[in-house]
Formats: sequence, C-alpha cells, structure tokens
Amino acid sequence: MANVQAVLSALEVFSQAPEKAALDRANTWLQDFQHSSEAWATCNVLLLSPEAPTAAKLFAAQTFRAKVTYDLADMSSTDLLGLRDTLLTALQTYHAGPRTILVQLCLAISALAIQLPAWEDPVGTMIDTFGTNPAAVPALLQFLTVLPEELTTNSKIPITDEEYKERSARLLTMNAPRVTELLAMYLQAPGASFAIQTQVFHALSSWLIAGEIPPMSLLSSPLLAFAFQALDSEDLFDAAVGAVCDIIHETQEVDDNMPVIEVIVPQVIALKPKLQQYSDDPERIKGFARIFTEAGEAYRSLLLHHPDTFYPIVEAIGECAAYHDLDVVPVTFNFWMRLAQSIGKKSAVPPLFLEAYQALMAVIIRHLHFPNDMSSLTGQEADNFRSFRHIMGDTLKDCCFVLGAEKCLMATYEMITNGLSRGPNISWQEIEAPLFALRSMGAEVDPSDDQVVPKIMDLIPRLPLHPRVRYAALLIIARYSEWINKHPDYIPAQLQYISAGFEDSDTEVNAAAGQALKYLCQDCKRHLVEFLPQLHSFLATMGNKLIQEDKVQVYEAIAYVISAMPMEQAAQSLRTFSLDILGRVHQMTVKTTPATKEELVLIGNDLENLEVMLGVIQSFGEQLPTACQNTYQEAWAVFDPFVAKYGTDYHICERTTRVLRLGLGFFGSATLPIIPSVLTRLGVSFEATGFSSYLWLVGKIVARYGNEEDLAIRAAFKDVYERSSSQLFAILQQKSPQMIPDVMEDYLQMLIQMIDFTPDIFFPSPALAIAFRAAMAALTLVHSDIVFAALDLIRTILSHECLQPTVQPPPPKFPIYAAAIRPVVEREGAELSGLLLSGTVGDFPEESMPMVVTIFRVLSSLWPTQLLAWLPPAVQQLPPAMVTDAVKTTFISDVNSAMQSRDYDKVKYALRALRRASRKARERRRVGPMDGRE
Repeated sequence: MANVQAVLSALEVFSQAPEKAALDRANTWLQDFQHSSEAWATCNVLLLSPEAPTAAKLFAAQTFRAKVTYDLADMSSTDLLGLRDTLLTALQTYHAGPRTILVQLCLAISALAIQLPAWEDPVGTMIDTFGTNPAAVPALLQFLTVLPEELTTNSKIPITDEEYKERSARLLTMNAPRVTELLAMYLQAPGASFAIQTQVFHALSSWLIAGEIPPMSLLSSPLLAFAFQALDSEDLFDAAVGAVCDIIHETQEVDDNMPVIEVIVPQVIALKPKLQQYSDDPERIKGFARIFTEAGEAYRSLLLHHPDTFYPIVEAIGECAAYHDLDVVPVTFNFWMRLAQSIGKKSAVPPLFLEAYQALMAVIIRHLHFPNDMSSLTGQEADNFRSFRHIMGDTLKDCCFVLGAEKCLMATYEMITNGLSRGPNISWQEIEAPLFALRSMGAEVDPSDDQVVPKIMDLIPRLPLHPRVRYAALLIIARYSEWINKHPDYIPAQLQYISAGFEDSDTEVNAAAGQALKYLCQDCKRHLVEFLPQLHSFLATMGNKLIQEDKVQVYEAIAYVISAMPMEQAAQSLRTFSLDILGRVHQMTVKTTPATKEELVLIGNDLENLEVMLGVIQSFGEQLPTACQNTYQEAWAVFDPFVAKYGTDYHICERTTRVLRLGLGFFGSATLPIIPSVLTRLGVSFEATGFSSYLWLVGKIVARYGNEEDLAIRAAFKDVYERSSSQLFAILQQKSPQMIPDVMEDYLQMLIQMIDFTPDIFFPSPALAIAFRAAMAALTLVHSDIVFAALDLIRTILSHECLQPTVQPPPPKFPIYAAAIRPVVEREGAELSGLLLSGTVGDFPEESMPMVVTIFRVLSSLWPTQLLAWLPPAVQQLPPAMVTDAVKTTFISDVNSAMQSRDYDKVKYALRALRRASRKARERRRVGPMDGRE
C-alpha cells in the first residue's frame, strides 16, 4: 500500500499544474517506478481498485504495457501465464472503457501474445472470452485491431526474426479466415451499432495492411459490399473510406487479383455521381477523392490499356482536382504524377489522357489565382497558400511531361493575351496566375525553343505595372535565364525591365529584380561583360536605395560577370569594385568620431558584399594578374587597423573574418608575408572579445599554411595557440561550456588542425593541459559536432605514434611529445573515463562510438593499471535509471577479463553492451508515464 500511495501522490502532481521542476521530478519518479519489480503488483492493485482515480488506472495499464514490452525476461513461464490471466481479467473489467485504458491493455496483451509461445492460440482465447458477450465485443475488436499493428510495426518487442515469423504465422496467418468471418458476422449482426461497425472496419484495415487477409478472400465475404454500402452512412463514412482504400491498395498486383478488381471497379465508378450529390460537403468529397485516386494509382496499367472501361475513374479524379476546396485538390496530385510517368513510357498518348491533362492544366492555373480580397487571408493562410502554389506548380510540370512543354506554354501564354485583350478592367490575378504557371513550367523549357518563349519574352514589357504582376514577370526572367543566354538579343530589354524593378516601391518586386539579375548574370555572364560599366553606374546611383538583401544579389550578379572576363580584365574589374568597399572601410577606421550603430551596420553590409564577390570568383590561381600583385598588402593595411578598432563588435567580427578567409584563399601563397601579422591580430582580438570566429579563422590558416617552415609563421602559430588557450581557460572560470558552444567548437577544430600540421608546437606547449581539459569539458555538451570534435582530439592525442613508436629509433621529437602527453592523461584519466562512460549511456551520438572504443582500447593498452582503478568509481556514478547494478557489474567484469587476456576487442563488446542497455532504458523512458496511445 505504501507503493500505491506513492504512485497516487506522484500522479496528483500532474493535476495541480505546478512548476515545471515539480512535473519533471514526478515524471522521473514514475518512470523509475515503472522499471522496478514492485510495479507489477502495485499496478495490479491500482487497476482493479474501484476507488482508484482514472489517472492511476491509466498509469497502471501503461505500466503493464511497458513492462510486458521490456521486462518479461524477469519472469518465469508460470508467472507469464499468470500475467496473461491478470491482463485478461483487467480487460474484462474495462471492456466498456475508458478507451485509453482499454487500448493500453490490448497493447499489453498483444505484446505478451507475441512473446509467449506457451499461449498457443491467443486469438482464439480472446474470441472465446470476449466474443460471445455483446458488451465485451468492443474490447475484442480493439485487440484484433492492434495485434497486427504490434506485430508489424513495434520494433521494441525483443524477439528474433525466426520467432517473429513463427508467431506471425500462428497469430495472424492461421487466424485470418476466422477473423474475416468474425468481422463479417459483427458487421451484419442485428442491432450492430455504428461504433461496432466502425471498429470492424478499423480491424479489417489493420489485417489488410498487415497482408493477412487476401483481397481475393473478400469475394466470398459480405465485407467488401458492405464497405461500399457504408459510404452512404454519415456515421460510417470515414471508416468505410479507409477500408475501401485499403482493399483497393492490396489489389494493386492486378494479375493476381483480377476477379476482385472486376467487382471493385464498377462500384468505384458508381460513386462518381456522388461528387455532385455531396458537392457542398468538402469532407465527403475528400473521402471520395481518396478512393478514386487510390483506384487510379493501383490500376494505372489497366487505365492505360483499357481506357474505355477505366476512364470514368480519371474523370472523377479530374472533378476532385477541380473542386473549390484546396484541401481536397492535393489528394489527386500523386495520381497525376504517377500517371504522367507511366504515359511517358508509351510511344503514343491516348487522346482521352491528352484531354485530361489539358483540363488539369486549366484547373491548376485557376487554383493559382490569389483571392480578389487579399485581406481575407490571415498571415499564416497567405503563407500556406503561397507554399501550396509551388506544390501545384509541380503538377503543371506533370502536364508538360504528357502534353509537351511547348503546348503548355502556348496555352498559358494565350490565357494572358486573351486576358489583356479584354482591356484595363481585367483583374491582376488573371494575369499573375498564368505568369506563375509559366515560371513553374520554366524548368521544362528547351533553351533552343524559337516558337513560344520569344512570344513570352516580348510580352513581358507590355504587362500591367501591378506589383504582383511585375514580381511574377521578373521571376520568369530568373527562371528563363538559360534560354536568354542562347538568345542574347533579349538581354538589353530584360536588363531594362530588371532595372525598373529595382525602382519599384514594393520591396518584394525589388527582391525579385535582384534574383532576376543574379540568374541573368550567372547564366549569361559572357554576354554581359560589355554591360559591366552600366552595372557599376547602377550601383553608384541606385546602391543607397537598395535594401541589403537586394544589394547582395546585385554584387553576386556582378561577380558572375567578372568571372567570365579574361583574367587581366577580370582582375582590374574586381579591383574597381573592391576598392569602392575598401575605401569606405578605411574611412570608417580613420574617422575621429565614434561610429554609430547605423554606420557599423552599413560597413558590415559592405563587407558582406565583398564576401559575396570573392565567394563567386574564388581565385585567379597562383599566378596572380598584374592588378592583384600587391592588392593583398593594401587590403591588409586597411583591415588590420579596422579590426583593431572595431573588432570588438560581434557582427563586424563575423563579417571581417569571413572576408579575410576568402581573401587569403583568393591570394594564396602570395599572402605568406602577412600571415604572422594576421595571426597576431586574431589572437589579440580573441583575447579582447572571446569571439569564436577569430579561432575559426586561425584554424583555417593553420590548415592552409601549417606546413610552412617560415620561423615567423611558426612563432605566430605558437603565440596564438597559447594566447587562445589561456583566454579560454579564463572564460571557463566564468562560464560553463554550455554557454559558449561556438567557442568550444572552433577552439577544438583549431587544435585538430594544429595536431595534424604543427605537432611540434602543439604537444610541448604548456597549453596542452588546457587543450585536453577543454576537450573533456566539451564532452558534456549535447551537441553532436562538438562531441565529435572533442573525441577526435582526445583520440588523436592518445593514439599518437609517439606513445607506441613503430620504428626504432623513433623520430627525435617523439620522446618530447610522449613526455608531454603521459602526465596529462594520468592526471585527467579518472575524470575522462567518467565523462566517456556518461556520454556512452547518455547523449553521445551513435556514430561517435567507434572513437570512444578506440580511446578505451588505448587506455587499456597503455594505462591498464590506472584504468582498472579509474573505472569502478566512474561506473558507479552512472545513473541507476540508465544502467542497472547488474549491467554495471557485468561491464566491469568484462573489461577486467579483456585486460587480463590482453584481448582488447572485448573492451569494444563491453562498451557496446553498456550502450545497448542504456539505449533500451532510454527508449523505454522516451514515452512518459502519462503518455497514452489512442
């Protein structure tokens, strides 16, 4: 009774709406209790106690389900049969509900039936126990519904593949005929309620999906006919739709199921008039759409080979696609896509299907229309509609696949011209929707087309100036840029249209103009070289009027054009645009008054624009053009004082380091003379700010220049390594690793590069001790990339060849490295072992386990005595909820055995077993004790 009261007290917390900490404590206690052996008896008392609250009874049922799934190994065969009887008694008690408890008990009984071969005929037992009492039939039907689902989808039930096959055959296959007859009987029983009939359909679907009721067997059963008849019932409609769809789905092997298909198809076609009958009921129409599209997909080959017979199904799907409610329309999309793929494999398209896709294209374009009153949509509704338009655009591509892009484009073009011919009273929606369609179908356009696309391009300048129309037209230019590249005569007109788009007062039009310019310059860059001065003038006159997002697109566009120039000309052009930006950076540096926030934002935007240009052009190679010979020195002379003055601003730091990284890559080895100065500035800046990006750039520089023998560069590497390590140590005195994940990651990545390229600096330095402790601290973060980096660093240190040289005599510096590593490991080994084990049973990603195994193998090989002392206290600190005492004892025993036999592979198996046990416990806890399954 003490346990009962403890459970009731913990559950009561959930009804009081307390603070989160109290809820977490109660939840954790209940999870731990579910793991205990006392839970069996306690939950039996709660479940069968009339005065226990409903929440306690539900918890008891959930606990039985969890323990049947995870803890049956604790029980003898006799106890298991007793557990079966306990659960059956409980189900008899709750056969009338509550439903949540009923479901949990059925799930528990199903899991037990799967794992208990001694229970020879669970289905028969359930039918005999519950099938003869009409009041208990809902419990039986619930069991019959969840049993196939548990067998086919619950991977947590611990049975082998062979056991699964045997139990599946005994539980499902052998019982399928009996269950089919039983479901038919309940469906037709006099006075059967809608609730019972709905359950019958759900059970039927479950057995069909599991593949246990062959569709052909339904020819001799009233279930098939009744499923179609039930579509006329408002109460049974949803369940009947599900059952009919599942029956159709299971007949998609048409050669094996033709007799039943010949019965199904006329009944499906007979539903077509109901689309008119229920035209005002979107939910009904959606259900019929599911049936028609399921039939269309399952019988696709029959549609194409026997269109006269099956085409009414396509017509019905077309009606559903044309329905006004946009929740119904996408139900049909998968059918149109798959049918288009099948049609594409035929040498000729049957005329009926050409008509279907022509009608579909017109329907989709009609659905693309924005509402006349845009204010009728909420913000979320407008976003959802915009997203849905792109999905509809994919269906237009299916139309192109069947009809041909030229025919679709021409039909859409004619919609626009016909609309324009009606004069100024036409709504912008009538123009914008087909424009959007042209954009969607642009991916299907032949870049060599000389029939339709020229008409579209000639049409664009004549379109109305409404912002939505202009936006759509600009994005057509962006999409058709490959075609324009093959028809460069259109470039001047398109540039003029794009330029006008930048002057529009609508910001979305400006953004579309930026996108159009970017793609035009990207795909037509060789044709646009002569327009570069015009683009430079455009930036000079319009640049200040553009928002940054649009200006970035312009700079990116310009960079594409520069990349197409001869090298010397390209270098001079890049210098021209870069010096504009560097000039403004220099002016910021020398100004005597403090920079305003707005000025810092503007200069950050300038740096972003320079970054974008360098990102596109990337490099001119090692042989720099004349215009670039000394530019790196000039640029660093601007950046060094700028970083010194403004590098304490986070956004300036971010922008500057990104530009410097690209700049160093652009100039390559020519920058060697300034590398020491760059490293010094980065080290000083990290000391002053703690910003991780400075370390990120140091890591990139080490990776690029780490093999250089220049003494000044190597001294700079040592200086920045020790400065940054000391600063990180100071930061960690004030902040936890969880507060500075970006700093931890970039510091670790820098160290990984240093081990690879500068071990002579990394190992002998006093900073090694800080580096090792930082890596251990990083293991406490729940962040996969950081954990990977930390484990990689620790593994690389511990497995360095200096500790076990493979050649004699070893390289001269190896004894120095080993003498630096050993005391660090011996000092930190106990804590490291604990962190590794904690991560193994905790949050380490699965992919990191090989590194953990390697680390422990090295420790067991090189520090065996110490490891045997480190492990027991580390293992005892693991949370009991994740690792039981028995698992801990087994782990220690397995590691001892591995080390005594010097078979270090056994260490891997011991860690894997520990990990598996903790995963099992974690999986069990993932579904909280107050979660249920409906």
